[in-house]
Amino acid sequence: MEQPIVPNLDKDYLELEETGGSPPAAQWRDAPRTSDGLAASLVAELRSAGHVMVENLLTPDQVAEMREAATAFMGPRGRQDFEGFNTQRVYGVMAHTDALDPMVEHPLVLDVLDHFLQVNYLLSQVVAINIEPGETEQHLHHDDLLYPIPRPRPPISVATMWSLTDFTEANGGTRFISGSHLWDGRLPDDDDVISHAEMPAGSVLFYLGTLWHGGGANRTDAGRIGVTVQYCQPWARTVENFGLSMDLDRVRECSEEMQSMLGFNIHSNLMGYVDGRHPARLLSD
Repeated sequence: MEQPIVPNLDKDYLELEETGGSPPAAQWRDAPRTSDGLAASLVAELRSAGHVMVENLLTPDQVAEMREAATAFMGPRGRQDFEGFNTQRVYGVMAHTDALDPMVEHPLVLDVLDHFLQVNYLLSQVVAINIEPGETEQHLHHDDLLYPIPRPRPPISVATMWSLTDFTEANGGTRFISGSHLWDGRLPDDDDVISHAEMPAGSVLFYLGTLWHGGGANRTDAGRIGVTVQYCQPWARTVENFGLSMDLDRVRECSEEMQSMLGFNIHSNLMGYVDGRHPARLLSD
C-alpha cells in the first residue's frame, strides 16, 4: 500500500517571507538556550525526583509588577473543593496582561522543557492563584490525569509554579510526593511522605505532569500568590483553549516562540492547520 503524502505547510512561510511576513519559529534547537549548565542539573533532578526548585529567578521589580498585574484580575473564590472555597484564581490571564510573558517564555524554563517535550510543544494553561487565609489542603492529584493513558509512562505535560509571594508550609506552599512521577496506577496513601515547596518570592518550582501534588492549607493571615504555567506535548489537547481566549491582536504582541506555543504553528507538517494553511497566516493577514 502506498503511504499517503503529508503536505508540508511550512512552505507557506516562503510566501510569507516574500511578502514581508514573519519567518517561522525555530523547529529544532541545536544548542542549549542557556549557557551556565544549570538546565542540565535541573533536568537530572526532575528525572530523579519529579520536581526541582530554582530560587530568586525573578528580580524583586519583576515580582512586584507581575503580582500587581495578576491580582488586578483575581476572580471570585472557588466553586468547588478542588478550586478551593478560600482561593481566588485568574483564568485566561494571558488575555488580560502581557506582564507574565517573561515567566512563560523564560529561557531556563524552555531549556528544561526541551528535554521532556517534543519540538513545537504547547502552552497548556496559565493560572494565577491566591490561596487565602483559612484555605484547606487541596487533594493530591497529578496533571496528567487529564490524559487517560496507563502509567508508568513519560509525562505528557510539565508544569512550573512561580511564587509571587513567599511560599511556606504554613501559607499553602505546594505539596508533593517526591518520586511519585514514577508510580504505576497506585494512589497516594497515609504512608507517603509529603513535602512542601518553601521558596522566596521570585522562585520557580518545576514538576512533571505525572507527579502527585496539590495546594497546601493556609494557616496564616495573608494570601499566598503564585502562577502555574503548564506546557504539553504538541499532539496533546491543551487545558486552556488559547485560540478562543486570546484575540489575534494580543497574540501578535507575543514573540514568535510564544505564538508557536499558543498554537500558531504546526506539528509534523500538518497538525494545527487552519483552512489547510499554516496558522501563522492569521497573524499576517
